[in-house]
Amino acid sequence: MTVHELTLHELHDRLRSRELSAVGLAEALFDRIEATDGAIGAYLAVCREQGMEDARRADAQLATGDADSKLLGIPVALKDVLLTEGVPTTCASKILKGFTPPYDGTAVRRLREAGAVLLGKTNMDEFAMGSSTENSGYSITRNPWNPDHVPGGSSGGSAAAVAAGQCVAALGTDTGGSIRQPASFCGIVGLKPTYGRVSRYGVVAYASSLDQVGPMTRDVTDCALVLQAIAGHDAADSTSVDAPVPDYAAALTGDVKGLHIGVPKEYFAAGLQPEVERAARQAIAELEKAGAVVTEVSLPRNDYAVAAYYVIAAAEASSNLARYDGMRYGPRAEAEDLTSTYMKSRAQGFGHEVKRRIMLGTYVLSAGYYDAYYLKAQKVRTLLKQDMEAVLEDCDAIVAPTCPTTAFKVDEMTHDPLQMYLSDILTISVNLAGLPALSVPCGFDDAGLPIGLQIIGKHFDEATVLRLGYAYEQATEWHTRRPEI
Repeated sequence: MTVHELTLHELHDRLRSRELSAVGLAEALFDRIEATDGAIGAYLAVCREQGMEDARRADAQLATGDADSKLLGIPVALKDVLLTEGVPTTCASKILKGFTPPYDGTAVRRLREAGAVLLGKTNMDEFAMGSSTENSGYSITRNPWNPDHVPGGSSGGSAAAVAAGQCVAALGTDTGGSIRQPASFCGIVGLKPTYGRVSRYGVVAYASSLDQVGPMTRDVTDCALVLQAIAGHDAADSTSVDAPVPDYAAALTGDVKGLHIGVPKEYFAAGLQPEVERAARQAIAELEKAGAVVTEVSLPRNDYAVAAYYVIAAAEASSNLARYDGMRYGPRAEAEDLTSTYMKSRAQGFGHEVKRRIMLGTYVLSAGYYDAYYLKAQKVRTLLKQDMEAVLEDCDAIVAPTCPTTAFKVDEMTHDPLQMYLSDILTISVNLAGLPALSVPCGFDDAGLPIGLQIIGKHFDEATVLRLGYAYEQATEWHTRRPEI
């Protein structure tokens, strides 16, 4: 097995024993990116010079025997929505072309403090608005398992990079499923932590009450190790919660005996791809075989989740994106007066999907429509949250498919926004409720495309979610499969 196929914890052991150097590992990953990214398009920027400097620094630390950090010398990639000092951050939008942040976001800083090696910034749907990474202002990203298919979105570049062996781990952001859906489509592990578990400081905002940073990795152990590094209270983020951070790796016991799992009947409704349903039910049976107690439960108002989400998210986006006016960030259009400059800069800088959501959000917040749409959507959000919490009072976790289908083809849904939005129907409620959720590989469809299993937990109980994911992973081999590139 070559180094680009190894997991984070396997590579840590080799780095610590000096069987492998951080410089050698970084060089191998940069060579891998150069050889394969022409077909995948996972990266917007590759930081070879900085990455090699990070690797040399890691080797110097390893030589002293100070290698307690599991991430020391580990090559990682970052979704281009995360601010990186000295490295361009564009959010895959032309309106931020050429913008270089003067500081690191908190999650990025914590990775660097842990000794991670930055390989580059990954492609995404513009401002994280999309489910396929086809809405990037620069290029589309393709699925490593089949380049005719999308990798999912909006963290599609991060998912594709991990799946293709172009990095060992990556960070994404999840607003309505943007870590879990591409993780499912690309056959990797992706975790959306509890809202407030990981700092959002230095994350370019899409929908501030929904966005959350999380890890994307090859297996659950790696996921736990990355979460350990980035989790915790941050005074710079007013939504960050000052709650104890447990030892996530210690939770990976493989023992799930007596854990109560709820299986929502609404998540197995019409529209679910048959292979997805079969794989999810087989995975649930595997957990039951391991000793978990499985009960059918109901989330009766889940059908309203997509509508509520797209009102709330668009409203917050219209407010957050007002700052991009051609004055302070990115290119400025030439026009005869200030108002025309604003309008022309935004018209040229934003893509179609971003404009669509800004217009929708502005409409639902406008006088005469606020109560009818935005306020009502917030009330529905509360009901959805109550439904989830009621189930989790009696269950330790909720288990279901991550997505209703496997990865769809490139261009298949670009002209049907509603159908694209519905692809997130099984992930959105988690964000509206602020809960943690994990996607782990649980099979393949008849075309050889990956399928993901979603494990949803109680607030700040990522440990149980990871514990269940790890137990399932140990009983199966889906996570060990790699695409042929």
